[in-house]
Amino acid sequence: MKFYIGLLILAITCFGCKKDTRSSDRNYAYFGGQVINPKSNFVVLYKSENVLDTILLDGNNRFIHKIDNLKAGFYTFRHGDEIQSVLLEPQDSLLFRLNTLDFDESLVYTGLGAKKNNYFISEYLQNEPSLEVKNLYKSCQLDIKSFEEKIKNIRKRSYKVLEAFKEKNPTSNLFNNLAKANIDYNYYLKKEAYPLYHKGTSESETLALLPNDFYAYRELVNYNDSLLKDSFSYQSFLRYNLSNLSCKTHLDHSKKKHFNWASVCFTLDRLNLIDSLIDDTTIKNNLLYHYTSRFLANNKEGKNNEAIIEAYLEKSTDKEKSKMVKQYASAIKSLKPGNYLPNIVIKDYSNKEYQLDSKIQATTVICFWTLAAYNHFKDCHNRVKELEIKYPEVSFIRINIDDYNAETIQKTLRKNYIGLDNEYLFKNPEKARATLAIYPKIKTFIIDKNKKIVNSNSNIFNHNFEEELLGAINR
Repeated sequence: MKFYIGLLILAITCFGCKKDTRSSDRNYAYFGGQVINPKSNFVVLYKSENVLDTILLDGNNRFIHKIDNLKAGFYTFRHGDEIQSVLLEPQDSLLFRLNTLDFDESLVYTGLGAKKNNYFISEYLQNEPSLEVKNLYKSCQLDIKSFEEKIKNIRKRSYKVLEAFKEKNPTSNLFNNLAKANIDYNYYLKKEAYPLYHKGTSESETLALLPNDFYAYRELVNYNDSLLKDSFSYQSFLRYNLSNLSCKTHLDHSKKKHFNWASVCFTLDRLNLIDSLIDDTTIKNNLLYHYTSRFLANNKEGKNNEAIIEAYLEKSTDKEKSKMVKQYASAIKSLKPGNYLPNIVIKDYSNKEYQLDSKIQATTVICFWTLAAYNHFKDCHNRVKELEIKYPEVSFIRINIDDYNAETIQKTLRKNYIGLDNEYLFKNPEKARATLAIYPKIKTFIIDKNKKIVNSNSNIFNHNFEEELLGAINR
């Protein structure tokens, strides 16, 4: 508690304690906090896609920031590769404390505006994307009646929690509307996911079996809700909804029972639907970029990339993201099987530098990992341990792709009892990620003994990975 009181006193000292008398003078908020085990020395604050400020941490890894001319609503803050949203209203003095080793779970707010944000972080953890996909997939295997009953009960429980919160705490109309929308859109996205995840029948058969009123709520959906554009539940809903609608459109004109998620036709249908339904430039551009970059990342053969890029560039008005898409596509083209690896400088944890290809003396598997995907990091290293035992003739290299100091990354390795042999970092992470096209999808490279690419878009968790690896060994 001393920390928070001290930080608020610091804010008053820094920004002045003159009493605000005009309504315009009262339209501000303070936002600050403390980061334990920081991954960088700053926090970035956004409103939608716009960076409001990059705020440096002090010697105690703390910061305080005043937002003038506040537009009440969700804001986003980023530290390292982790992001979280926060609701700010006029005259809030909101402070947080978090530990980057357990980012969302450790996040706690205090100060004026804390209770509503602790409510939202609790709701977020109940529907955390990485866990929700697994739970949702399992739920979607139920029959339609059981599925509806289950998700309705979840929604009822969420409303009870909200009502209990409102009985104990004074709330604004803005909070009430956002909290209700958060519950509703989490419910809606589950319904949108059902035909996409349900197994046992084809997508077209599942859609045909749904009750006539299953998607009745769609008449209420606002695809251009500027107030919700920074809400994770709204963003997730839009992705499921657009995929579902595109699935039906694709099945109608393709006359097939099943569809291929990675097909160029389905992706074009999805981009066209986004363009026709959404007018808000931020929402539209983000969705167009999301599906275009995912297609490019998952399209192993590289065919039809040009058609997707052309469709994307016709529809997007985001010049920076358009530039990134072009660069990404160019990088993928240079990483075709039979090509040599681009010149990339890596370094070990003693800060000694190497050309990446100098580490390739035999068939080599290169795995990439990030602190932002902690479970993947652990699973990847465990999988590599298994493969090293089975394939002693293969060299396995692990490279962290983050733009953090070596000490921060080394702490994570040490905490998980992982040695530093064959563990590296990029000298220039941003350039390397772009050159090797390893973002937004973290991939695995297989390189043969002649230092030529066998596959730059592999996955050590796929069932056919070992077969692919044996093919590279026997070249």
